[in-house]
Formats: sequence, C-alpha cells, structure tokens
Amino acid sequence: MAVKLVPELYCSDLDRSVAFYKNILGFQVCYERPEEKFAYLERQGAEIMLEELAVPGVRKWLTGDLKKPFGRGCSFQIEVSDVHALFSSVKKHGAEIFLDMEEKWYVCGEKELGNKQFIVQDPDGYLLRFFEDLGSR
Repeated sequence: MAVKLVPELYCSDLDRSVAFYKNILGFQVCYERPEEKFAYLERQGAEIMLEELAVPGVRKWLTGDLKKPFGRGCSFQIEVSDVHALFSSVKKHGAEIFLDMEEKWYVCGEKELGNKQFIVQDPDGYLLRFFEDLGSR
C-alpha cells in the first residue's frame, strides 16, 4: 500500500531528534542524506521525515519564523500495536509526556471509536499521539 501522507518536520538538532525517534519511540531510519541533515524514518507503517533547520544552502519550505515549541496548532496521531510498551519506554527515558495514558471514546456517527492513547512531545515540541485501537461500540 502506498503511503498517502508523510509529514516533514524541521528540527533544531537532527542527531538529537533521530536518537529520540529511534531509541525512545522505536522508529527505524529508512535512509539519510547527511549532507542535508535529513532522515526518513518509519515505525509500523507510519513514516516521517526530519530535517535540521540550520543547514546553509539547503532549501527550506517555511512560511514564517519557527519558534519553539515547533508544530503549534497540529499534532500527529500514530497507531501502534502495543501502546503500553511504548508508553513505558517514553516514561523510562524521561521524555516529556503531554497527555498521560488514557482510554478515550470518540463519537463517529451512530457509534463510538475507542483509543488507548497518550501524547509525548519530541525534542522540538511536536505533539505525537500514539494510540492502540480499542474497536467500536
């Protein structure tokens, strides 16, 4: 199945961000362009691109100044197979938890869809909501 959307997130320190996504969140590096300070990552089908801001001569697609926390106004929902194991890793590494683990049911027409979820902030402040599907009721 082709991926239909892959966000590209600017970061202040690519090495720090890649370490966070790999060592704490369990992403794998698919490929890198070190000269551009760029990495393409994947975790259970979820894909994300990271690119460092301060690389001279590399074009950037910015509509304004970036100020921390980055990603204000958006969050990224990422489905995982074992949200509890991931939450344990996040807590063990002292990552900044934005929303503690919860069970949440969302109205969708005539039924509700359930998530077991939590939100963590990455090193630049992007909000990542990891969830495990609880089905519908």
